[in-house]
Amino acid sequence: MMRPLSVLSAAILALATAASGQQAEQSPVVVELFTSQGCSSCPPADALLHELAARDDVIALALHVDYWDYIGWKDPFARPGNTKRQRAYAAEGGRRSVYTPEMIIDGESDIVGTKPAKVMAAIEKHRMDSAMVSLDLQRSGDMLTVTATPLGDMSVPCIIQLVRYTPERTTRIERGENAGKTFSYANIVEDWQVLGKWDGTAPITFTVKVEGDAPVVVLVQESDLGPIHAAARLR
Repeated sequence: MMRPLSVLSAAILALATAASGQQAEQSPVVVELFTSQGCSSCPPADALLHELAARDDVIALALHVDYWDYIGWKDPFARPGNTKRQRAYAAEGGRRSVYTPEMIIDGESDIVGTKPAKVMAAIEKHRMDSAMVSLDLQRSGDMLTVTATPLGDMSVPCIIQLVRYTPERTTRIERGENAGKTFSYANIVEDWQVLGKWDGTAPITFTVKVEGDAPVVVLVQESDLGPIHAAARLR
């Protein structure tokens, strides 16, 4: 089984150590990786996401897309909604096409997922952003209560989203560009839903049913697919 690459570990550790102690109270930085098991360029980015998934100050999410399925291997983790989200990011950013592996950092920075130094630099940049929203998550059994509170003058339309993911799964790929290889994947997004809209002017609370023990992530993102202003997670 192919595991995260040691060179990536070293790069991440060095940058994380240099930034330690700064902005400790800030919202975690959200990294969305658009990837596919059918893409031969994606394994290094998948390995990098493994490294990011181990960090408490980062919420790393793997969104497997389905547009590589035609070349001979159907990615079992691919969801049409992931492809739709990536295309929406491209349209919002004025980009004419999509690609894998692509990382979107905090809803804003678009970076090739095989460039760890650039990814880490973007993460550290977003770590320095001033918090605009405070998020509180409280779970009791199968019920989750989400409260978003503006910090200062927010007043921008946002959507509040709920994400569930599987921390790790392994697949042996039988066909396509990665045929014969076995990979481990981190933080595979299984469900993504919008809890509601928020104008950002006053605190708002949502209560939603969440079943199972998969981690829960809540994102406050500027409409439509703009900057992510807050993120919180319950493992």
